[in-house]
Amino acid sequence: MKKLIGWTALILVVFYIGTNPGPAADIAQGIGNGMANIFHNIGVFVSDLAS
Repeated sequence: MKKLIGWTALILVVFYIGTNPGPAADIAQGIGNGMANIFHNIGVFVSDLAS
């Protein structure tokens, strides 16, 4: 059952990207910026701990 749900989700994501590439790219960019911000903040935290 988990495989079926996983494949269905993957197919829906590919369909969404294929039919709406602009908004899909905006979503991916937002996720990437959020992850970059998280890792930057972790680096600042570790740097502050070391000082």
